[in-house]
Amino acid sequence: MRRQDRQISEEEALAILASGDYGVLSTVSPDGAPYGLPLNYCLFDHKIYFHAALDGKKLEHIAANPRVSFCVVGKAQILAEQFSTRYASCIAAGVAVEVFGEEKLAALAALVAKYSPGFIAKGADYIAEAHEKTRVITITITSVTGKARQ
Repeated sequence: MRRQDRQISEEEALAILASGDYGVLSTVSPDGAPYGLPLNYCLFDHKIYFHAALDGKKLEHIAANPRVSFCVVGKAQILAEQFSTRYASCIAAGVAVEVFGEEKLAALAALVAKYSPGFIAKGADYIAEAHEKTRVITITITSVTGKARQ
């Protein structure tokens, strides 16, 4: 990291990852083109989980090269008079694979708990009804770094 003075601890970076509203998944296509995609996610058991349609570009990319990067920007505030930004962010690198069975259901429940905490029972019904119409991917984190400007 070039700006060592802005580096934060792994614990702080994981806290940003856990509390973010969305993240950007970066993949590489089979022909080597980069691709970044904002998506909803959750951090559960020290892994990142997200859901996907049954097919699509991100799934093609992951099948061709499961190494991914995932970026979350936490609090951000433009400091116009200083020509700068106050921020906190983290970047996680890892390996993405599809999950099935109990892990898939637990990840979907964790997504409901994060994004719809007032609707846990209704979310459980939705998962039971629709889980076969979605795929769930996990990213096993191999490294995480974070930066902040206070």
